[in-house]
Amino acid sequence: MATNLVIVESPAKARTVGRFLGSNYTAEASMGHVRDLPRGELGVEISDGHFEPTYTVLPDKQKLVSSLSKAAKEATTVYLATDPDREGEAISWHLLKAAKIDPSKVRRVVFHEITRDAIAEAFENPRELDENLIDAQQARRILDRLVGYKLSPLLWGKVRRGLSAGRVQSVALRLIVDREKEIGLFVPREYWTIDAALEKSGNAFKARLRSIQGEKGELEIPDASTSDAIVQDLDGAKYSVGAVKKREARSKPAPPFITSTLQQEGSRKLRFTARRTMQVAQQLYEGLAVGDEGSVGLITYMRTDSTNVASSALSEAAAYIRRTFGEEYAPKSPRLYKRKVKGAQEAHEAIRPTSIAREPSAIRSHLTSEQYRLYDLIWKRMLASQMTDALFDSTNAEINTEGTKSGTVYLFRATGSVLKFKGFRTLYMEDKDEDEEADRDSAPLPELATGDPLNNKGVLPEQHFTQPPPRFSEASLIKSLEENGIGRPSTYAPIIATILDRDYVRKEQNRFVPSKLGTAVTGLLTTHFADIMEVGFTAQVEEKLDDIANGEREWEPMLKEFYEPFSEALERAIKEAERVPRDQIDEETDEVCEQCERPMVIKSGRFGRFLSCSGFPECRNSKPLLSRVGVECPECRNDIVERRRKGKGGKVFYGCSGYPACNFATSQKPLPQPCPDCGEMLLASGRTNARCTACEFKGPVPEVEELVEVAV
Repeated sequence: MATNLVIVESPAKARTVGRFLGSNYTAEASMGHVRDLPRGELGVEISDGHFEPTYTVLPDKQKLVSSLSKAAKEATTVYLATDPDREGEAISWHLLKAAKIDPSKVRRVVFHEITRDAIAEAFENPRELDENLIDAQQARRILDRLVGYKLSPLLWGKVRRGLSAGRVQSVALRLIVDREKEIGLFVPREYWTIDAALEKSGNAFKARLRSIQGEKGELEIPDASTSDAIVQDLDGAKYSVGAVKKREARSKPAPPFITSTLQQEGSRKLRFTARRTMQVAQQLYEGLAVGDEGSVGLITYMRTDSTNVASSALSEAAAYIRRTFGEEYAPKSPRLYKRKVKGAQEAHEAIRPTSIAREPSAIRSHLTSEQYRLYDLIWKRMLASQMTDALFDSTNAEINTEGTKSGTVYLFRATGSVLKFKGFRTLYMEDKDEDEEADRDSAPLPELATGDPLNNKGVLPEQHFTQPPPRFSEASLIKSLEENGIGRPSTYAPIIATILDRDYVRKEQNRFVPSKLGTAVTGLLTTHFADIMEVGFTAQVEEKLDDIANGEREWEPMLKEFYEPFSEALERAIKEAERVPRDQIDEETDEVCEQCERPMVIKSGRFGRFLSCSGFPECRNSKPLLSRVGVECPECRNDIVERRRKGKGGKVFYGCSGYPACNFATSQKPLPQPCPDCGEMLLASGRTNARCTACEFKGPVPEVEELVEVAV
């Protein structure tokens, strides 16, 4: 009979931890939080600057709590081994209270990776519950409840019933709405560039016009007439090499992953949502069965804002690099990365493999496709972060003109670089967002020396227009949230999921576009709650929560400082805010109501977006808004549309828009391309492959177009 009870969050983690601890320990799972503020009521009593929360055991956890309470009474020692962050600390505290566990039996153990050595060390060094971390999590939970519970009724009365607001999510939504306004107000500006196609000894290259000798600053070419005048002036001019600068350039590897950068690269490289990245990372952390090893945690804890790496892991990485790539790929001493995230906890580690020796290819057969791809990404990033710089030979040459018709000396510039040592690039390169300068090699230049004459093969003018700022992708939004101090690593994925689920934003070509509803909600909240919707104010709140976690601030005075002005603003908004007109919320369509011939509009309800007559409530006609996949039904030639099975979290399937007259349905997505062998319907098989419904064809297909919403 085991005498020690260990409580963790999930069954997977319980299995892995239990295997390492042996028969004297019983590992049980709490399945996440067991207590929370009650639903349907505020659950916080506010009086004279004091905030007294009322926690209740979650309805679906009643039996589990009773079972854990019984097991704790029979155990000699109870080890609370929940995750090593504020949320994990709070779960342990709630377990202690809900299951009425004798505090004298309790030991708190913390580990950042689920390996035999890490668990052994944690159990050899138990500690008490950290009241500061508990207070910080409790303060955040109460803050979010106060804002959500108080603001939601305001939105019901002023915008539409069923809406909700969140302290952090609303600011994230504002970033997206403000970006859309920037794009709408953007006025493109015309400008021109002029390149010279040059040649030396049969080697061609290009140089760009930069300036005029004797004039300060870059030469601006605003329109076609200015460009034409310069091109005409250059007609017949001779070109020669001026100053030439050569240097060795270096490119440094990116640091190992933290939560935000993992989510960003997961979006860029794997096309995972932030939520999916964290779900798969959780699986890798909690433990998977890997051949003879059994269940083992493959990565360190995935919610972290520190780039620190344990010295043992650095030594292992250096040895692997020397053995696999060669001595020249390993720096003389380990690379250490300084934190860039305000409030980063240096006691935590970066996200890394628990063993570099566990190569992705060696365990691929034990992982799902998603698990393998994310593990491969983490493994390569960690290893590359400890490799030497990539080296380039970079050349920068000034090109002079003489003999122009006006006598003006135009100065061109040619740049080139050649990769001479790959370094970390042998293994991994970080992707960039569209609005960032890409790290790409430029074409090499021929050997140039001052005074060399050059052959002119033509002058190439080109028209350009300045571009508006791009809409946010998941990667760039997470980066902006992090840079502005909005939220913390554990909140980025829920923030994005929430504003999508509420239909405040939609994704178009993998970019966030605010809906009219999201724009209207942001406008109302920004007008009447300027502080809460201010990016800087939200960041200050996060800093204060960090101070509470560090024991530098009391949680109730912090809540009072926030709540009093918020409460006053709420009272004013209830009295002064005007109701948002329906036409500022509903999305227009080209559909016409078949009952009254008025335009149909897109509305959002409890179960998602749908089409409704704009004449509501006089006309109550409505119908589903489904997504067409661009394929005809093979049985009746109506459109095939994306559907979702009933119930929360219902799976997507594809069926005929003529249902119920036609019952055609499939769980795999039909593709617009016909089978190359027989011309019949292809179904998606994975991300890049397809199979035919009529013959034995299986193979890769080009990317398909995005879904188009239609009324059915």
